[in-house]
Amino acid sequence: MWLKPLYRRVVRIGGPAFLIAMTAGILLSDEDRRAAMNTTFTALLDKVQSREEFQVHMMTVEGASPVVDKAVRAMLPVDLPASSFDIDLPALRLQVMQLDAIESIDLRVKPGGVLAAVVTERQPAILWRHARGIEILDKTGHRVASVTSREVRPNLPLITGEGADLAVDEALKLFDAAGPILPRVRGLVRKGERRWDLELDHGQKIMLPENGALIALEAAVALDRAQDMMGRDVSVVDLRNPSKPVLRLGIDARNTIRAAREMPLLAPDGTILKDEKKGG
Repeated sequence: MWLKPLYRRVVRIGGPAFLIAMTAGILLSDEDRRAAMNTTFTALLDKVQSREEFQVHMMTVEGASPVVDKAVRAMLPVDLPASSFDIDLPALRLQVMQLDAIESIDLRVKPGGVLAAVVTERQPAILWRHARGIEILDKTGHRVASVTSREVRPNLPLITGEGADLAVDEALKLFDAAGPILPRVRGLVRKGERRWDLELDHGQKIMLPENGALIALEAAVALDRAQDMMGRDVSVVDLRNPSKPVLRLGIDARNTIRAAREMPLLAPDGTILKDEKKGG
């Protein structure tokens, strides 16, 4: 029987394993003995975890502005000094990521007992005005912060309307394409959550199509560069149908044409002025 491998394996491995299991079962069958063993193990574990080389004494935050730095420290409720075993880094990271201004954060315990947080902030790219206020968005349309007025960040372009935050990428491309007329641009208005109107100063507006808005705006800018279209008395450039663009003249231009045709002039609101010479 000793020549059989299975028999030798049972005697050499199975026998000792059975004796160990039986001994452990006998020892753990007593409730007081289990409690004493658990207390001893816990005390040993606490002793190891509380060793000086595992203690975290300070926290550093890199890559954050003063406001975000303060917010990050408030979002990391770690009472120092603390054992590195008691600091749940994944849970802390999820907690800090609730801050809109943070794009990513790397948390780790460095040698010397330092809890280091390396922060990457979201970069403001555009302002979005809607019914509830004005918010700063990054290039992906994610909220960064709220502002009380546009004057807080006058360097950022402005979009407005419901659903405008879902088309930030297209809006930024349109602002880039505005080129020479960009200093006159007041903002982009989202219409029906499907297309844009480019609002200029002096009440002028370029109505862009739902599809191919970038190409249509580039064509309008090229026409303005060649013929100074937006420098004329034009109130609306309607490009919603790129194959049939429509220009809406301003009041002065229309009155000039009407005067040449001996037609009644128009008031600023578009109504016909009374001709006193003709009695009304």
